[in-house]
Amino acid sequence: MKFLIPAFAVVTVFAAQAANNATPEQAELRAECAKSYEATSSITSPVAANEYQFVYSGGKLKGEAKPGKLLPCTNDQYAAYLDTKADPAKVMSAYPTAAGRPTAKKKAEPFRL
Repeated sequence: MKFLIPAFAVVTVFAAQAANNATPEQAELRAECAKSYEATSSITSPVAANEYQFVYSGGKLKGEAKPGKLLPCTNDQYAAYLDTKADPAKVMSAYPTAAGRPTAKKKAEPFRL
């Protein structure tokens, strides 16, 4: 029992590191995704120095909008970008086995007889 908590902590640390280890191809795709959603993440009017503008997506905070700074895509936006807009060759080089590739959540269909 005394080894259970340290083992759980080690597994949690490795899982967090694995989530942060993105290849350069994946980082490039994420940057392209952010650029494709630029219209929804940039400030159109100038703001005062003490004014903050926060961007929400699906009721969740996406980040603070700043001039010249692109906000990262949400996981749903990134999955939709990979499915529809991204170059398939780049997607295959970033995710050769499709393991770890985000996918769009499909809505459950009602049961039919």
